[in-house]
Amino acid sequence: MTQHWFRLYVQRIDATKNMARYYTMSIEPDLFGGASLVRRWGRIGTRGKERVDLFKDEHQAIQHFLFLARQKRARGYMPQSSLDL
Repeated sequence: MTQHWFRLYVQRIDATKNMARYYTMSIEPDLFGGASLVRRWGRIGTRGKERVDLFKDEHQAIQHFLFLARQKRARGYMPQSSLDL
């Protein structure tokens, strides 16, 4: 498995709806030569929830990572640095 670093941390904050959410993803190697997509999400300041999806190879994990990143962007999630402006 080649070593690609795929990590994402995005937030969605809307004070009018009392909404402060985060979503984070990373691709990590698993013990059997495949790749895992680790996702964590919840309200900012809480532990939230976690899900791990296993893939046969890194290419499939990257495709799913990019699909989910586009989906979160469409729902209004933004990188933390752009929220600080």
